Order: sequence, then structure tokens, then C-alpha cells
Amino acid sequence: MSNTARVLLALFLGAVIGLLLAWGDPVLAVKVADLVAPVGRLWLNALQMTVVPLVAALVVLGVNHATDAAASGRTARRAIVTFVVILSLCAAYAAIVAPILFSFVPRQEGLAESLRAATAGAAQLSLPSSLAEWFAGIIPSNAIAAAAQSAMLPLVVFALFFGFGLTRIEATRRSRVLELVQGIADVMIVIVHWVLWVAPIGVFALVLAVCARVGHGMIGAFGWYIAILSAMYLCATALMYPIAVLAGRERLRRFASAIAPAQVVAASTQSSLASLPAMIESSRERLGHPLSVTSLVLPMAVSLFRITSPIQYMGVAAFIAWAYGVDLSVAQLAAGAALAVVISMGSVGLPGQVSFMATNMPVTQAMGLPVEPLGVLLALDTIPDVFATLGNVTGDLTATTVVARGQPADPDDVPAGPAA
Repeated sequence: MSNTARVLLALFLGAVIGLLLAWGDPVLAVKVADLVAPVGRLWLNALQMTVVPLVAALVVLGVNHATDAAASGRTARRAIVTFVVILSLCAAYAAIVAPILFSFVPRQEGLAESLRAATAGAAQLSLPSSLAEWFAGIIPSNAIAAAAQSAMLPLVVFALFFGFGLTRIEATRRSRVLELVQGIADVMIVIVHWVLWVAPIGVFALVLAVCARVGHGMIGAFGWYIAILSAMYLCATALMYPIAVLAGRERLRRFASAIAPAQVVAASTQSSLASLPAMIESSRERLGHPLSVTSLVLPMAVSLFRITSPIQYMGVAAFIAWAYGVDLSVAQLAAGAALAVVISMGSVGLPGQVSFMATNMPVTQAMGLPVEPLGVLLALDTIPDVFATLGNVTGDLTATTVVARGQPADPDDVPAGPAA
């Protein structure tokens, strides 16, 4: 049995046992929740201890990889700009839409109090109340203190400065530092894999404790989370079509027909990397993009570009804020959206479960929200993942279309035939 299947089974068993306890004997349910909750918190603490070094390392590596790619030519630089613009649009869309959608979901009375009791010990981070104070705190006065306090946005800003600074030093020294940073990231990922191996135990404990206290209302909350996140992924996928038409000067019907085969592969494999051959075929044979663009931009897109990542980060944060009864301020939404764009470009190559914890934790922490629900949402993420992959593949082909606009055809290119 795969680890994903084990986690889903643990989620199911924890929910069933917790609901049965809540229905049969509420007093016993609370006692059992108090007994198992520390196990879930211990597991989450083990995951949290890797976040600061892993995120800092990923940002530094992401900056240098993107810089190296951009240095390879005009097409690569145009691709990087296209990636950043589309990711920023998706992050802004999610920051606006996600809180609105969750505001329409009825919340069970006492849900926030029950969640706080079930996940006692959650690290509650605070953000400045005004936009001016938030803006002044973006650059840390002490990077080590920011890391110690898990102040993720200032830490990421420092990592960005450090990463860009590395691009200005002598190549040999730069490669040595990057080798060390890569080693730190690799070690953290190994530790995360160890912690995820026992994820069924942690998820079981968290879900049992929450469902025992909250009852059937938690199942409804999980259902709304899955539905809203999936709908947001589909809307982002639909958003790519007008971008291809307006920014890529592509005909809508032709574009939709050309990318359909790659979308089918994406939905069936749930892997952007596995969809790369189909994307290349759609780009070259059906859309007629120059080989020099297709062969450069699509591999870059698979390595650096995932349009649903900022949507996931903001959707997860909006769900947690809704569940805890927190009204997100403009400063919190701005911090989350800005961080989501940076984090998403540095973590595309990570495995699914590893990337979920390593990327959602920083954004959730930066927005001043508790991270305990992430352990449960990790298990639920396998359900909307099919829509996420569909959106990512559509975004990759959209970005390639935008970059290919106005590019001269390769001398040896044979004009592509009409799209099937």
C-alpha cells in the first residue's frame, strides 16, 4: 500500500472513530481527544522543525536557477517574466476569491473553539495591524531572529537578497555555496520523508481529536474545502484561455483543441512531468510553436512554473481562517500572496506530500494562522490534485504560447498542420 493510501485510510478511520465517539458519548470523546491530540501535535512539530531551513534553501536555489535560466537568452528571460506575471495574477485571484467563497459557507457554532481545544498548542503568529507596519517589517533587522521566530515573510526576503547576492560573486565560490545550500535542502527533504512515513499515525490522531470534539460538522467542512479548492483550480484553468488569446494572439478554438490531448494525459497521470511529451506535441505539432521556444520554455515551465500553487496556498489559508473565525486583513492577504509567488517558483520539483507541508506552512505562518489543520489537509489534497495538474499543464502551454508570440520560425521548421 502506498503512503498516500495509508494516509487516506488513517484519515477515514480517525474520522469514523471520532464521529462514533462524539455521537455515542461526548464526555468520553473529549477524554479520548485529549489523549491522542499530543500525538498529532508531536508529528506536526517534527514537520515544522524542517520548514525554516528548507524554505530558505529552496528560495536561494530557486533564485539562482531562475537567474541561470534567464541568462541563457532573450527567450528564457521572456519566459521568466511570463511565469512571474501569471503566478502573480493567480495569487491575487486566490487572495480575493478564496475568502469570499468561504464566507458563504455556513460554519457550525462552536467550530473555532472546538478546533482550538483539539489542536491546543498551535503557534499563533501575529501580524502588524496596519499596512504601514506590515510594510516596514518586510525586511528583517535580524535574519537569525526572524528565523528563530518563524517570521516567514522577512526570512524569505532575506533569502531573496542572499540568492541574488550569490549571482554577483565569483563563479567558483558561488558553486560552493550553492552546493552547501543544496545539501541542506536535501537533508531537510530526507527528514520530511521520515516524518511523512509515520504520517498515518499523526493524521489519525489529528482527525480523531478534531472529529471527536467537532462531530459531523468537521466532515462538512472538509467537503466544502475540497469543493472550493477544486472549483478554484478549474476557474484558474479557464482563465488561461483568455490569456492565450489576448497575450498570445492565439485563436480560442484552435488553442482549446490543440491542448486537449495534453490535458487528458495530465488528468490521468496527475503529473506535469509525465505530461511533458504530450505538451511538446501540442506545442509543436498542433500550435506550431518554434522548436527553439518549445524545447526551452516547456522544460522551464515544468521546473519553475505551477499556476495552482499560489491558489492552493491561499485556499488553504482561507479555509483555516474560516474554520477559526479569523477575518483576514489586507496586510495578511498581501503577505500571503507575495510569499505564495516566491515559494511556488522554488518548490516545483518537490514530491507532492513534501511540497504540501514545506510550502503551505510558510504561507499559513506568515498570515498569522495556526498550522495544525495542515496535517489533515495534506491527506485531503490527493482529491483535488487531479484538477491542480490539469491547471498546471494548461498554464504551461499558455505561457509557451505567450512567449512564442512574435518569435521567428526556426529555419528547419516544417509548418504545422491544422489542429485535429
